[in-house]
Amino acid sequence: MSDCFVIIAGSGYSGRPVYMKVNNVRTGVSNPWGKVSGDIAEGEIQDIRIIYLSRHGDEVKVPPHMINYRANMFELAKYQPKAVVSLCSVGAIVPEDEPGTLAVPDQIIDYTWGRESSYNTGTNDVINFIDFTQPFSNDIREKLLEAADDLLIPIVDGGTYACMQGPRLETAAEVRKLAKDGCHYVGMTLMPEACLARELGLNYATICQVVNPAAGIGSSQFKLDPSSFAQYLEKAHEQSMQIALKAFSKYLPD
Repeated sequence: MSDCFVIIAGSGYSGRPVYMKVNNVRTGVSNPWGKVSGDIAEGEIQDIRIIYLSRHGDEVKVPPHMINYRANMFELAKYQPKAVVSLCSVGAIVPEDEPGTLAVPDQIIDYTWGRESSYNTGTNDVINFIDFTQPFSNDIREKLLEAADDLLIPIVDGGTYACMQGPRLETAAEVRKLAKDGCHYVGMTLMPEACLARELGLNYATICQVVNPAAGIGSSQFKLDPSSFAQYLEKAHEQSMQIALKAFSKYLPD
């Protein structure tokens, strides 16, 4: 089996890229951890074997706090991918990060609750205590940054992602607290996705797509409504796909 790579798409862009040559679509996939939240498409983009999952689902949209992250990551790990790139839309806590900004964060603070966040169930003789000091793989992070540089696409290196419970957006007071905690971006989906990827030994990193200033940040004229994010998301998503594909190509022989 040829080397493959995984792309996990976020809420703003659930459809598969029109330029992806799809060879197979697996629907209604289940495993010992339950049902995968969306269809899994297998195919090629630019002669690179891609496994593509929309974490929020395809026809029926699953809110972030109800996504079956364990089933998703367990199923994707079966493909033994060389790398996994997660795409996610975020609000910017730092005013300088305007809508349309792309970033490759290097840290996470988890503010969620009640999500199944481990494959450790208390039924095994050994507990898998993962080292989560660096929650993203340096290997794929570096390749993403190199790829963006190759493509002349501006991108922010580093930053802390605040993972909130959702699906509601944050209050201005909450965002002020996140800023004091040292957070740069706020979203709802990277946890427990990232720590499950680490338990499974996956080479995992993310590209954050800034689609709005977080609540209370910047101009009060910006309406925090998902419909207003679309103008920034389409370009950001396409640039993220270009960066991910370029990064994947760095794993392949010349």
